[in-house]
Amino acid sequence: MEKLWAPWRADYIIKNADCQKKRCLFCVLKKRTADKPNLILHRGKYALVVMNRFPYNSGHLMVAPLRHTAALETLRPAESAELWKLLQRCVKILKKEYHPQGFNIGANLGAVAGAGVTGHLHLHIVPRWQGDTNFMPVLGETKVVSEHLLTTYDRLRPHFSASTQRK
Repeated sequence: MEKLWAPWRADYIIKNADCQKKRCLFCVLKKRTADKPNLILHRGKYALVVMNRFPYNSGHLMVAPLRHTAALETLRPAESAELWKLLQRCVKILKKEYHPQGFNIGANLGAVAGAGVTGHLHLHIVPRWQGDTNFMPVLGETKVVSEHLLTTYDRLRPHFSASTQRK
């Protein structure tokens, strides 16, 4: 088996372990004041939009309620409405900026369903293009993401209202 040196993945392993042991990623993010370093694109009244730091594709976003809850059925009507509105807005923005040919949109509810952050509900929005799954994941067990995270942030951020941005 070949090895691909990817030391930046250590952050994911360490942070993911810390999050599960000590604190919730989304609860930590909502308290942080600097949006760009934390990849926060939008702060709403009941939910936020954040880029996935370890994306499947460029433009992989997550929408999460601000209130800490793991269960979809516990969302209050206003939270549910804002989550759905932000999900729609993200799709519209990604279509305009990246022109994907499709999307994977969903939630992993619970550890056995693949949730990396099990205690805080969040929705994934992953833009997809024909051929974006090539031989690398199959043969090399490696996913290639073609754009730097901060470049993606800079492309997407202007599409969200300036009133929600922090430096």
